[in-house]
Amino acid sequence: MLLFCFTTLRIFAQTDTTAVDISKEVSGKKKSSEKESQKVFYGQRLINARTVEVLHKGVMAFTIVHTFGDAAGKSGGFKNFFGLDEVSDALLGFQIGLGNHLNLALQHAVGYRDPFGLQHFYEAGLKYQFMSQGDHGNPFSLTAYGNVVSSANKIDSTAPESLFESTSDRMSELFELMVGRRFGNFSLQLSGTILHTNFVIPGDQDNLVSVGAAVRFPLSKKLYIISDYYHSFRSQESSDTWKSHGLPSRDVFGIGAEILTAGHVFHLNFTNARNVLENRFLPRTTDSWGKGQFRWGFTLTRNFTVFRDKKSQQ
Repeated sequence: MLLFCFTTLRIFAQTDTTAVDISKEVSGKKKSSEKESQKVFYGQRLINARTVEVLHKGVMAFTIVHTFGDAAGKSGGFKNFFGLDEVSDALLGFQIGLGNHLNLALQHAVGYRDPFGLQHFYEAGLKYQFMSQGDHGNPFSLTAYGNVVSSANKIDSTAPESLFESTSDRMSELFELMVGRRFGNFSLQLSGTILHTNFVIPGDQDNLVSVGAAVRFPLSKKLYIISDYYHSFRSQESSDTWKSHGLPSRDVFGIGAEILTAGHVFHLNFTNARNVLENRFLPRTTDSWGKGQFRWGFTLTRNFTVFRDKKSQQ
């Protein structure tokens, strides 16, 4: 049914509108050199990180994210076909432009479940771009994102994180502020994140502050290297709590390739994060690159036009 619905929609051509400085003719005899708004990144996400980009009004992005099992280490190698025989997490998501600066995101993730963990997450979020690089001479792009994530996990006495007493215990809320700039063909983004988890195990912290960085640079016109990194500021009590359970907290690092085609964007990912959603991979990444606990993954995104902005047609 989902595929049938998509066949009725007109495909939105994804042209990289990362513009350079151009001269525009202004009404009358006056001419001025202005900078057009330009993209810092091509799509809405890299490996784990969201980007400062937003969709125009009426455009919808359909995204699939998939991560496999460990490629190396004790759990990887030939016995699980370098991770491809396993699934760590998978996400199906939609993001639609309610306005040229405001987007709505609706996503579902399977979620990776360790002995303490949760699964089956639903996310609703809003993304708003305050500034776009080049627009009115802005030197960078500035975007905020906020979400609410709820777990549909059944209450399980053997999994401490799922001992919910109310509906609110299933939820977590995140706010992220992202600033990005394009330097020629090189893109850089810095971000700050505040995550509140309504229900945590004893000894863990419910408020977590993280900082992140993301980069993108070209190898050719259609092939780019992408990478992102997050560091979370944990309390000593929280770190000791998870370490005592054999789950030491790790920083999140991902690297991969972005391949552009006429119809969609494809990312080949390598990351030590098992979960796809920030609400989970920021507080619950415990795998180490040094121990071979990284995994293959991919992100596939395609844009569609679901309705036309009447003002833009006039």
